[in-house]
Formats: sequence, C-alpha cells, structure tokens
Amino acid sequence: MLHFARWTVILIIAICAAGILATVPNFVSKQEAESWPSWIPHRQLVLGLDLQGGSHILMAVDTEAVIKERVDTLRDDARQILRDKRIGYTGLAAHDHSVSVRIRDVAQTDEAVKALRELSQPIGSILTGSTARDVAIQATPEGQITLDLSEEGINQRVSSAVEQSIEIVRRRIDELGTTEPSIQRQGADRILVQVPGLDDPARLKALIGQTAKLTFRFVDMSMPATEALNGRPPPESELLYSQDDPPAPYLIEKRVMVSGEDLVDAQPGFDQRTNEPIVTFRFNSSGARRFAAATQQNVGRPFAIVLDNEVISAPVIREPILGGSGQISGDFTVEEANDLSILLRAGALPAPLTILEERTVGPGLGADSVEAGKIAAVIGTVAVVIFMIVVYGLFGVFANIALFINIALVIGVLSVLGATLTLPGIAGIVLTVGMAVDANVLIYERIREEQKAGKSAIASIDSGYRRALSTIMDANITTLIAAVILFYLGSGPIRGFAITLAIGIVTTLFTAYLVNRLIVAEWVRLRRPSAVPI
Repeated sequence: MLHFARWTVILIIAICAAGILATVPNFVSKQEAESWPSWIPHRQLVLGLDLQGGSHILMAVDTEAVIKERVDTLRDDARQILRDKRIGYTGLAAHDHSVSVRIRDVAQTDEAVKALRELSQPIGSILTGSTARDVAIQATPEGQITLDLSEEGINQRVSSAVEQSIEIVRRRIDELGTTEPSIQRQGADRILVQVPGLDDPARLKALIGQTAKLTFRFVDMSMPATEALNGRPPPESELLYSQDDPPAPYLIEKRVMVSGEDLVDAQPGFDQRTNEPIVTFRFNSSGARRFAAATQQNVGRPFAIVLDNEVISAPVIREPILGGSGQISGDFTVEEANDLSILLRAGALPAPLTILEERTVGPGLGADSVEAGKIAAVIGTVAVVIFMIVVYGLFGVFANIALFINIALVIGVLSVLGATLTLPGIAGIVLTVGMAVDANVLIYERIREEQKAGKSAIASIDSGYRRALSTIMDANITTLIAAVILFYLGSGPIRGFAITLAIGIVTTLFTAYLVNRLIVAEWVRLRRPSAVPI
C-alpha cells in the first residue's frame, strides 16, 4: 500500500534533512563552517591529491641496510654468547649475509653450536606449520662455524621493516597537521605516500626520508680526532662529523649510552639564556636511570648527541643529569627544531628510505580538475533532469526531487565520514545520478504496464513499486558487491571511485524507492487521481 506510518514518514524526512544539513558546510568557507555551533555538522569534503594538489612520493626500504643491521647484530650477539660461555674463538667477522667464527678448541665446537643456536629464530607460527628459521648454523670438523641468514628470514625482516616504516611515516606526517594522507605498501619493499594540500614537498621529503636514529654516546678522549683521522682510530670508536660548515671531526665511542628508543617526548622550545631554538627531550624510566648513572660517573667528560651518524652537539657533563630530561641545541632555525622534535617523537625508521619517484600536483591543476568535474556533473544532471521531465512529466519532477536529495545525501555522507573525494570519485557521483533515475525508470515503466492492464491509478502505483523492488535490489546489490571489491583490492583513485559508488548505491535505494514513493503517496492523498499521468 502507498500509506506510510507516521514514524516512517518522520524518519525519512529526518534522514533527508540531516543529509542536506551535512552538505551545507561545503558551500561556505572552512573558517565560517568551524564557527558554527557544535551540534551542527561542519565537516567539509576532503579533496584528494588530484583535486587540491599536493605531493606524491614513492619510496623503497633499503633492504641492504636491513640485512647489514641484522648481520651486525648477529655478530655482536655471537661475540657476547661465546664470551659468556667462556669459549675461545678467533676470526669473528660479518659478511654480506653471514657471520663466521673459528673456535680455538675444536672439542668445544659442539658446545659453541648449541649455544649459538638460540640466535636462530623460527619463522611463521604453529598455525602455518612452518619449521623454517631465520639463521642456518653450519660447523666444520676444524671448528669453523658459519651463521647464514636464510632467504625466508631476510624476507621477513624486510617485510617487518616496511610495516614499521609505514607506521612511523604516518606518525610523522600526522604531526604536520595535514588531512587524509594516503600511505600504502606497494610490492615487497615500497611505500607510496600521497599528501593532499601540502604546499612544501621539499619539507615532506626531508621529514619522511630521514632515518632519525638518535644515540647518546661518549666522546673518546684517548686521542685527538685529528690524530685518529690521520692514523687509525681505536677499534671501539669511530670518526663522525658534525653538522657544521665545514664539518668538524669527532672520535665517538661505538657503545651507546642511551638510544632514541628510550625517548617518550620531544618538543621544540627556546633557550632562556640565548633565546635560540632548541629541542627538549624526556626519557622513559629505564632510559632516565641509564642516563643518570652515566652522567654521575663521567662528570667533566664530553658526550655526543648523534643523529643519523652526524654529531648535533657534544656538550661537557658539568653535573649529573638526574631528571631524565635535557635539551638539544645546534644552531637550529624554528622550523628545524620543530621538524627534529617531530622526528624524535615519531621514532627512528628501521632502515633508510630511498625516494624512487616524486611528483607534485599544483593547486592550479587540481582546481582545473574540480572545475572539469563540476561541469561534467552539471551537464550529466541537467540532461537526466530534462529527460525525466520529457518522458514522465509530473512523475519525472518527483524523480528529480528525489535525485537532488540523493546527491545531497552522497555529499553529506562523504563529509561526515571524512572520506577523500578524488576525480574518479566525482565520476562515481555522476554514475550515481544515472543509477538513481534508472531505478525510477523501472518503477514508472512497471506502473505504465499495470495501468495498461486495466488497474486503477492507486493499484497501478502500488503494484509498480512493489514489483519493481526486487529488480532494483538485484541490480544495485550486485553493483555494491563490485564497489566493495574495488575498495578492498584497489588503491588511490580506484578506492575514491569505489567509496562514492558504494555510498551512492545505498542512498539511491533510499531515495529512489522510499523518498520518491513518499512524494507520490502524498500527491495521491491530495489529488485522488483517476489515472496516472505517465
């Protein structure tokens, strides 16, 4: 029957009103929308990279750096285990994908192999049934032991490094205050970053491309840095350079006093004495204890703050630092201090990122895309509106009213969800316009058939809506399934199209059937027609 229960009418009108209200903020400035009361929707459509411009960067994780770090760790762990077990060794060395060592007493080879076996970690889980390990250990009768990284182990390390890098890059970009960045994995070792609306791509590249590995280490005072530069530095130290111009050499101990992993906060600030930009930091409890113990035992000794193997500063410990906090100064600008604090808060990348591709979409190109999309949408909508009025007369007007409500609902839902509207997304909205009236065409043609069969006006309308519903549902549900698959399997612009298409299908079912039917029912109640003007 055409009759609607009162609560159904109220619900339909409330949904339409909410959708239209959520659309309104897109027709005013962002500042004006944000000044509205909190109970009024004020979120605007988020435009994608292709519509408002921004930065597009494709990066690759340095797999060789991941392997080298794993091999170096394996060598250091092997040294520590053999020392703890009091097993004599010689020739401990790291190679490309392996570590080798020779046991002095051949009789201790089996004992050494058993002790080193704890360095081999299983790959996979009980559920996968995998028995592979990340390190293969081989020994010869002469006491030569080799620890080889397995291919599965390397792949697992690289995959883990990519996932960790994505999370860290996301935290760094979020600190910039940008809206809806897209950070996705591509292939085995690549990361695609798209940041709409960012007008400083060079800063983005510097921010996400820096490893930001921070360590606090002592300066080696056993010899001057210049002497180590001309000769050979001690085995437990290395030569590093400052960020000055020209860079100054420092002889730094390899042993890390405290690492950046122990930082819980870093904020930009100003030195109260010199009014120069600085970065203040704070350690967690374990880092604070180690930092306090190290400074207590080494008063008067310089220590270096090292970022990515560059010495930021090398102050002298004047007194024990017991509070677990401090500051980093290094002739920073305000922006450099802010960026460094962002890097330290987000954490260090597990491996360097190499930029493979960089594109910048200018706001002008984005504006042209928006204008072209608007023109396409307007032309498509006007054509559909005219067609419906010419073919179906008054009922075509009813369908057009439902169509405009449908478009408002799509834009309103996109705004409320904070979904990103891309150029393919505009195409999805235009497609929704066609699909919306397509449902009404099915209904109206069914009404025509029922009326030709001799049924009354009200019976024809009621039968038309009822019998067309199953066909409309079948057509739209299959399209919705395709949209869901596109969203989960696609990326970037494909997802933008899938989102608007999926939302459009749901709103189309609501407006083409319920809203349009409510309008027709109200017309029937007021006019009591003897025939349907279709």
